[in-house]
Amino acid sequence: MTQYIYIASPKELSTGSFGLNPVSSEQPNVFETELDFAHLSFEDNYDPKSKSRFSYSPHFSFEFQVACSFNFLHLKNGLKGNATDDKCMALLYSYIDEALKSNGFVDYFTCWNGEEELLITNKRSIQWADIKTSYDLVLADREFWEITL
Repeated sequence: MTQYIYIASPKELSTGSFGLNPVSSEQPNVFETELDFAHLSFEDNYDPKSKSRFSYSPHFSFEFQVACSFNFLHLKNGLKGNATDDKCMALLYSYIDEALKSNGFVDYFTCWNGEEELLITNKRSIQWADIKTSYDLVLADREFWEITL
């Protein structure tokens, strides 16, 4: 199964890949190093077939949501503290920071694919100012944070 990070907001969130560094625009799928390939990709909750939004999890109350698979992020106890972790945690921190500047608050949740409806293991309300480093954003499975600016 795949671990996901979910972020929800009262306003639309950015989508797409962040952090990719290909060798050139002519070769967008070629990377010099593994670190150049390390990235985060955010997908929104809009279904083009039905032309409507769906909810990734019943725990969210906000309409706008994104999902980010854990290709380059880890749960607590899984981080290695290497350059890939540093880059991807910095990307996540920057993404949430931008969302907060635009929206004032976000919901932040992680779980394994297919377990979005299970009970939350830990729910917290925190201020963004209390997040000192990107590594402060590492969650345990099914942890849910309400983050306010």
